[in-house]
Amino acid sequence: MAVLQKVIVLILLRLFLAAADATHHKHHHDDHHLAEDLLDFLKPLNPLDPHKGSSSPPLDDDDSGDKGPLGLLLNPLDPHKGSSSPPPDDPDPSDKGPLGLLLNPFSDPGSPPVNKPTDPLSDGKDSNQDDVPAKPDFETASLGTWELLNVDTGVSAMHVQLTPNNKIILYDTIIFRISRIRARPGECITYLDRENVTKEDCWAHVVEYDIETNQVLRPIKVCVSTDPWCSSGGLANDGTLVSTGGFLSGTRSLRFLSGCPDCQWRDYPNTFREDRWYATQAKLADGGFILVGGRRAFSYEYIPLEGQRSDNLHFFAFLYETSDLEENNLYPFVHLSVDGNVFIFSNNRSLLLNPKNNKIVRTYPVLPGGSRNYPASGMSALLPIKLDADGKADTAEVMVCGGNTPDAFHIAETLKQYLPALQDCNRMVITDRVPAWDSEMMPSRRTMGDLLNLPNGQLLFINGAQNGTSAWWDAEVPNFTPVLYRPDKPKGERFKVLAATSIARMYHSTSAVLPNGKIWVSGSNTHDTYRDVDKYPTETRVENFSPPYLDPALDGFRPVIDERTSDKLLRYKQTFETRFTVNDRTATFTKSDIKVMMYAPPFTTHGYSMNQRQVVLPPATLTSELGGIYKIASMAPASGEITPPGYYLLCVVHGGVPSKGIWVQIGS
Repeated sequence: MAVLQKVIVLILLRLFLAAADATHHKHHHDDHHLAEDLLDFLKPLNPLDPHKGSSSPPLDDDDSGDKGPLGLLLNPLDPHKGSSSPPPDDPDPSDKGPLGLLLNPFSDPGSPPVNKPTDPLSDGKDSNQDDVPAKPDFETASLGTWELLNVDTGVSAMHVQLTPNNKIILYDTIIFRISRIRARPGECITYLDRENVTKEDCWAHVVEYDIETNQVLRPIKVCVSTDPWCSSGGLANDGTLVSTGGFLSGTRSLRFLSGCPDCQWRDYPNTFREDRWYATQAKLADGGFILVGGRRAFSYEYIPLEGQRSDNLHFFAFLYETSDLEENNLYPFVHLSVDGNVFIFSNNRSLLLNPKNNKIVRTYPVLPGGSRNYPASGMSALLPIKLDADGKADTAEVMVCGGNTPDAFHIAETLKQYLPALQDCNRMVITDRVPAWDSEMMPSRRTMGDLLNLPNGQLLFINGAQNGTSAWWDAEVPNFTPVLYRPDKPKGERFKVLAATSIARMYHSTSAVLPNGKIWVSGSNTHDTYRDVDKYPTETRVENFSPPYLDPALDGFRPVIDERTSDKLLRYKQTFETRFTVNDRTATFTKSDIKVMMYAPPFTTHGYSMNQRQVVLPPATLTSELGGIYKIASMAPASGEITPPGYYLLCVVHGGVPSKGIWVQIGS
């Protein structure tokens, strides 16, 4: 190896001196001494490691040290290698005398410079510099677009869950005894009508929808003995849908639906100690679930393992204290905080519960203005959780927006007068030592809407009504217009009104964020049956809404993940790699311009998305590879308190433009 080093140095020296003699530049004498200095400088160094003998740390991106002796031969004196200084604007070696020829001994001093494609990781900066500020997000004038995907799913989407096999499970209730799609042969349900006459229900009430073909794959037989009407749900660690509660015989039921092509519900009636109708199911740091509230259920309990009975009922006075005459405490907003404690919001009050010892950790200020939970039906979400370089976070911020006054439901039910919904939107950092609500106004009033985390860190308000409350026939003035919320912008600039739909999505409507970044929208049934002809007919149509970040004008900046070579099984506190390309090969960016997002798809019903969670992972390193591929090394979240075990959609975001998501799994 020592002989090879000397040969390389000799070649460099000969090239240098030959160029100097040929050009007779006035700097000949200085260049000759420079060559001697070069020889002395290279003696103690290993040309296979340009950082050996230097105090400078090695770079994360490709350098001459990765290319062996050839790398040093091609560029032994690059003064910008390992430096944050930008290179000269003029790449032409002919202007640099013999030194320029040394930098590129194969060039013709008289030829014009070659316009080579820009390396996205160059642009004069080390891609892994932490002190390079991120460029502003790419702007677009787009307000989003709508498209009709399916004219009839057969079942109105009262409850929806996106699953890791790219299917959506959607269902409503068996109480109607009708839908728009027949059950499969042999899957009729016998029941007793109000006159105790035995009848058969041969309609489907659950379907599996394929988001790639936008077709219903199959009806799924509903649980024979229990009704999932107004139930709760979420994904287990292995992607199984876990459904809890419901109506009548279903109020204490626990159900499981796995993701195999012909899987059926596994139903365990009488699992819970109290009725769980309009309850909230929330995932905990260990991957288990807490089940909170329900109609006249002032308690919570923990979901047991499959086949076991619940034995841990806990009376929860807070739910009793926050119940109005018209409730307004159903489907409470429940969010797992970054410390493993559980934030619970009911009506207009909130607290933090320790699920390990079942003690209240702290209470929060009352949110003024009205009632926020069902049937007033406001919206809530966690803002994206931003992780540090160690995969940790010490800040969690909650949003609670919309709803109505405490008496709005009673007035709608008895007088059929529909009070204007609330228009305020409120944020609180629940981890602050002295937390406080910070309020702003939405562009429009909204009740029964959904609030979704988008893959680029923004949020979306969609669906709902502007007057009235939840429940049959209790709302008017559909809110056709989605609104974008940009949480990192200054107050007063965060909301953006987007393109409106023409389909009313009111009570029992739902939505879901898809892996491609589009928003799946369906459902809406304000009646106690299916109605085809009505002011607000029962909806079984499916739409997609494409937010502004899907503007085709941004496609050049859009990352495309190479799923085949990216890590998909993640471990807490372990680095993982994601590989991607960018459509526009001339786009320039540094590590600061790239984010990695992980998103837990929620179970959505009645205007609340349970278990929705988004974390922002800063890339640890960003390097280029052959073929225009770039590799991000990211630190996985540190624990289940940050991201409970299970499946997440992971995407790469470049300047606010997200890639399509890929499914990853973290934890056991």
